[in-house]
Amino acid sequence: MSASPRLVILDTDPGVDDALALLYLRARPDLRLVAITTVFGNADVETTTRNALWLRARLGLSAPIHRGAATPLSRPRGPSPVHVHGDNGLGDIDLSGLDLAPPDNGEAHERIIEIVRANPGAVTLVAIGPLTNLALALRAAPDIADLVAGVTIMGGAFERGNITPYAEANVHNDPEAAAEVLAAPWPLTLVPLDATRPCVLSSAQAFAAGDFVREVTRGYAAAYARHEGLNGCVLHDVAALISLTRPQLFASRRAPVAVTTHGERAGQTVWALEGTPVGILIEADGPGLVEHFLRTIAP
Repeated sequence: MSASPRLVILDTDPGVDDALALLYLRARPDLRLVAITTVFGNADVETTTRNALWLRARLGLSAPIHRGAATPLSRPRGPSPVHVHGDNGLGDIDLSGLDLAPPDNGEAHERIIEIVRANPGAVTLVAIGPLTNLALALRAAPDIADLVAGVTIMGGAFERGNITPYAEANVHNDPEAAAEVLAAPWPLTLVPLDATRPCVLSSAQAFAAGDFVREVTRGYAAAYARHEGLNGCVLHDVAALISLTRPQLFASRRAPVAVTTHGERAGQTVWALEGTPVGILIEADGPGLVEHFLRTIAP
């Protein structure tokens, strides 16, 4: 008798690599997507929510979509990274031709609380955008820390950031939220840039993976070529989901992690001497991860 699929809430700011993460989720029978919650990040929250709705229709998903935080907890929202994700947040691919339903009722953090409480010990939160929705959920319902099956976060950097020399974008977009989420007493796994950077989908691999992957990654790969000299794009958000299904592709350690919230190092994740230990994926088999991704999404 096969095990029941893991219930997943995807907290996301689509985003090209977020789109690839949803493509991977669709192909995994062992992961059941029970909700998509949106947040600002790769674009403003109106755009990321529209993109989530478009991806749901384009990929034939059925999970409800709940609009989330438009701004960080206590600071202004930073500019959208149009040089990476394009003006529409999805690499400027054509988003016409699909009739989109409005978002489902309920604020993102409220729905996170409701779903976790209704399924104690069964829901994994996977956050691949800024952590504002998770922080709001914790503030409103601290008990969910004891009720989740796990929390997996794509975020942070210990060697080198991607939005500043010190900080990774998801943590930098709301350092205060990240600090609260990383300090909470729940079973948390952090998937930082240190682990995701080797996970490069080459342009040739993207071209061969089908129309959707080819179209959505074209502008993304061009940005990586301009800014980092890569021939392809990095599967940051996909890596967070693959850590659930193929943990053997990663090396990890456990330690407390703190977040710098002030000054030029705002958003930096650092090893802490005290606090709640979290699992940190410090290395990944990048080629193995990409091979697994392509094999999973193949028709």
